[in-house]
Amino acid sequence: MQLLRIKDTIRFMSARKVSMAFSALLILASILSLTFKGMNMGLDFTGGTAVEVGFSQPADLPKVRSTLAENGFPDASVTLFGSSQDVLVRLAPRDDVKAEILGNQLVDALKQVDSNVEMRRIEFVGPSVGEDLKEQGGLAMLTALLCILIYVAFRFEWRFAVGAVAALFHDVILTMGLFSLLGLEFDLTILAAILAVIGYSLNDTIVVSDRIRENFRKVRIDDTLEIIDISLTQTLNRTLVTSITTILVLVALFVWGGQTIHGFATALLFGVFIGTYSSVYVASSVAVAMGVSKEDLIPVEVEKEGADLDAMP
Repeated sequence: MQLLRIKDTIRFMSARKVSMAFSALLILASILSLTFKGMNMGLDFTGGTAVEVGFSQPADLPKVRSTLAENGFPDASVTLFGSSQDVLVRLAPRDDVKAEILGNQLVDALKQVDSNVEMRRIEFVGPSVGEDLKEQGGLAMLTALLCILIYVAFRFEWRFAVGAVAALFHDVILTMGLFSLLGLEFDLTILAAILAVIGYSLNDTIVVSDRIRENFRKVRIDDTLEIIDISLTQTLNRTLVTSITTILVLVALFVWGGQTIHGFATALLFGVFIGTYSSVYVASSVAVAMGVSKEDLIPVEVEKEGADLDAMP
């Protein structure tokens, strides 16, 4: 294997303390936002009725909200859905009224704002179903992280496993913190995007860990930080090419994909950026902080039976 010359190696680990402090600050801000501001849970998790309506002219949202409040819908959540003429109205669950009847009543109320308003879509999710989806989604995420921890521990070394899971936890918390801070709707589509971010970030981390293990065994250098820097530099081109091509696709989805997958593209775009960063700094830095060394990844030589007898004169 042709190794990089020392002067060509990028000193990633020299900034590990700064990067860890930066990551800790972002995680703290995300946790505070999730604690005090919470998540804007979508209909999939909260239950209720979602009605998409189309106006003949740009919708006046304050007037729409006040009109709905005057007509028996004070709890209505009104947001634009794509263009300025498309509006999404979300209502809390009502046990005594069917979704179809509720939608018709809502449209009748909105005709006071625009006589040509039309209902384009209506969805209903029961509160018990929404609660089940929330629990199953969280369980799916925890199961994925646990399986990753076990796999990396057996495949590489337990310190790398802890670093990989720490990087994934870092990515998940920051992505959820972004949605909490911006007030973006969090539904099953966003949960799927977060699971995709876990897979993407893990792929980068596995590639980096594999190269570190390979260099620990082949490079005749005892400095752990230097070997990790060499490994990260060697995988940098691959990481950048993968990230850039993925980002180009996600930008296209974000700009032209429509409102339906806007949140999905937002989560993945942010996840690709933060996942690339965590693969380089968080996973490796955690492994270094836990004391990983060259000796941990060098296979133990097993003496063959009868070797001592063969060595005797």
